[in-house]
Amino acid sequence: MENQASELKMLMKEYGGRGGGQFRPRIIAITSGKGGVGKTNISVNMAIAYAQAGKKVLLIDGDLGMANVNVLLNIVPQYNLLHVVNQQKRMEEIITDTEFGIKFIAGANGFSRIANLTESELDYFISEFNTLNSFDIIIIDTAAGISNNVLQFVVAADEVFIVTTPEPTAITDAYGIIKIITTELTLDRQMKLQLLVNRVNSGDEGKRIADRIINIAGQFLNYKIEYLGFIYDDPAVSMSVIRQKPFMDVLPSSRPAVCIKHIVGRIEKMELVGSEGVAGFLKKFLTKK
Repeated sequence: MENQASELKMLMKEYGGRGGGQFRPRIIAITSGKGGVGKTNISVNMAIAYAQAGKKVLLIDGDLGMANVNVLLNIVPQYNLLHVVNQQKRMEEIITDTEFGIKFIAGANGFSRIANLTESELDYFISEFNTLNSFDIIIIDTAAGISNNVLQFVVAADEVFIVTTPEPTAITDAYGIIKIITTELTLDRQMKLQLLVNRVNSGDEGKRIADRIINIAGQFLNYKIEYLGFIYDDPAVSMSVIRQKPFMDVLPSSRPAVCIKHIVGRIEKMELVGSEGVAGFLKKFLTKK
């Protein structure tokens, strides 16, 4: 294991200096403590909002077991990350264009095999993954819950947005995943965890739910969680899902779309500190125990 870690460190040092200059994309993981809270819908529409703001955006489906981003985008991707892991395709060949101004990479069962690659296989994958430095924003829609795959994506990202709803079970599970994430972080590394409350009836309700979770996390975990914003409960969301057309595209003036725009605007005003780009992301992803 020590030899593998040393080899990885040398490879990441080498590739971290290639091809990307000083430019580093903002890498955001969007996650939740339980399914059914609208996490994937938020990931897709946030990606589109960024694209509409002029950013070059890549959306990665990090749900390696029940991938469904492609369903909301109404596309059937031919290839996924596993094709790159197996050296069957180049990274540029698995990136799918969409009609919404964003690019998309499908996840796949078996992706965790990268932890056991040989040095030459890892060398190939790192070199391919490093090409993603050309994007401004990389959004990773993780699976729901606290599986090891979820934690790998979350701990490796620059920023983590945790989605919850006013339902008591969702609130409890949101706190649960915050607790797990904070215990996974090393003492010398802080991560910006931000809370997004979905399906609220009012801004006051969103703030009240967020404050409850933030206060509990501060009291029992001694960790500062920030409130990112809220999204209204609105028929526009279910209508867009049925049509397989994201509401940012077909209903840009709807209340959920306006909320997403405000959230993206707020994110852009926040300084991104300590980003190491895709090389740093992959290093943290692969060394996550």
